[in-house]
Amino acid sequence: MSAPCLLSGHSAALIPAAGSGTRLGRGPKAFVEVAGQSLLARSVQALAPHVDEVVVALPPGTELPPGLPARAIVGGETRQESVRRLLQATRAERVLVHDAARPFLPEQVVHALLEALVDTGAATVALPVADTLVRAGTGIPGLDSGCWGELVPREDLWAVQTPQGFARSVLLAAHDRARAEGYAATDDAGLVARQGGRVRLVPGDARLFKVTAPGDLALAEALATAWDRGQR
Repeated sequence: MSAPCLLSGHSAALIPAAGSGTRLGRGPKAFVEVAGQSLLARSVQALAPHVDEVVVALPPGTELPPGLPARAIVGGETRQESVRRLLQATRAERVLVHDAARPFLPEQVVHALLEALVDTGAATVALPVADTLVRAGTGIPGLDSGCWGELVPREDLWAVQTPQGFARSVLLAAHDRARAEGYAATDDAGLVARQGGRVRLVPGDARLFKVTAPGDLALAEALATAWDRGQR
C-alpha cells in the first residue's frame, strides 16, 4: 500500500498509559519516576516535537501532570481498548502509538519511522534478535518447562518495540475488525498484519527497552544520567 500523502497530513502521538503496573508494584506505571521525571513525561516530551498533538489514555480518576504538552482521555480495561479509544479521540491522518514505559526514544528513530510510513502506511520499530533463543521442554518426553528443549533459529527474528506508526484509517479498521471478532493482540502492528497489511520493520534502539520489572527500573535510572545530559 502506498501512502505518499502521509508525511504532509496532520499527525498525532497516541500513548496508552492506563495500565496498573502490577509487575512493577509501584502503582500506575506511567507515573513512576526515573531521575525525577515520570515515564509518561519522558515519553510525551520525546514525541511532542515531531507531531501535531499528543493524546494519552489514563486510568480513571487520574490526570496529566501539569505542563505536559498533551491531552488526556480515559483508557479502557485493556491496552487494545485504550488504543481504540485514542484513535477515536483524534482525526489525525497518521498516528504514532507508543508505550509510556519506553521512555528513552531517540529522535532519529522517530524520523526513520515517519519516513517508513510512505511505503506501507504501517511500520514498527524493532531490533534484530541477538540472543540465543531456546524453547522450554514442555511437550517433549522426559523434559519439563524448566529444561532446555530445543534451539529456535534467530535468523530473521526481530523483537518488536514502539513507537509504531500507521495511517489512522488502516489502524482503526484493524481495531474494529479485531473487536468484532473478539481477537486480542499484544500490539497494534500485529492487528494490521493479521488483516493482510504490510508492516515495515524499522531498526530501533537498545535504549528503547520497556520498563516492566524492578530490574528494568534500576537500568532506567542508570541510563537517565547520561540521557539527561544529552549523551544520546
